[in-house]
Amino acid sequence: MLELAAREGRATTDADLGKSPFAIRGLTVAYGEKPAVFSVDMTVPEGSMTAIIGPNGAGKSTMLKAALGILRPLSGQVTVFGRPLDEVRDQIAYVPQRASVDWDFPTRVIDVVLMGLYRELGLLGRVRMRHMARAMDCLRRVGMHEFAERQIGQLSGGQQQRVFLARALAEDAELYLLDEPFAGVDAATEKAIIAVLKDLKTAGRTVVAVHHDLSTVRDYFDHVFLLNVRKIAEGPVDEAFTPETLQAAYGGRLAISQHDLFSRNRS
Repeated sequence: MLELAAREGRATTDADLGKSPFAIRGLTVAYGEKPAVFSVDMTVPEGSMTAIIGPNGAGKSTMLKAALGILRPLSGQVTVFGRPLDEVRDQIAYVPQRASVDWDFPTRVIDVVLMGLYRELGLLGRVRMRHMARAMDCLRRVGMHEFAERQIGQLSGGQQQRVFLARALAEDAELYLLDEPFAGVDAATEKAIIAVLKDLKTAGRTVVAVHHDLSTVRDYFDHVFLLNVRKIAEGPVDEAFTPETLQAAYGGRLAISQHDLFSRNRS
């Protein structure tokens, strides 16, 4: 498969890797004998909002989970700010796909958000007023403070996604990794989530999200990583999100006319 990354900006240096909040080298993941992700390199710029995009089955979520150690890769190395992943997990907040969570587990919304403070509280730590106030503030940021006492399973899909984002906010991390945060949510929730993510970027945090809607890439993100088992391209949106790279990633499966897509985004 054609790899266009070298044509989408300057080569990555050792200094880039040391500064990158999230860098992957040589990541390969396989299901049986079939590679789902093959020898992928990725370098996320600090303070960016990066979209991971590609067709269904391209390995986007697999790559993210393997990079975090949720799935076991065949090979590869991951660094966060130039350090091994296991040394800096406290700098990472992860929001999984909503479909991967057991929403029948009997817990309140506020308790889910307090889980984001587990490093501070410890396994048997006592929840104090300052912890409760911080959790409520995170719920306010996503518009869910009025649902604090509600059982998580009683919420709509969009509300559940907001709660999990609030949990990530409670971690007060430097790097936020989100797996399809806008999948299956209503327009109001999508608007609320992107507003919070842009606030994080303004505060100097780095956001990486698996994303599926090509029509919003230019509006939501400033950096893009295209994947279809192998890396296709990465770089600033204006340089790497092009008809050429989209054709290389999606081929005949591109769900929307490239002409329409780019005309709409540039009008």
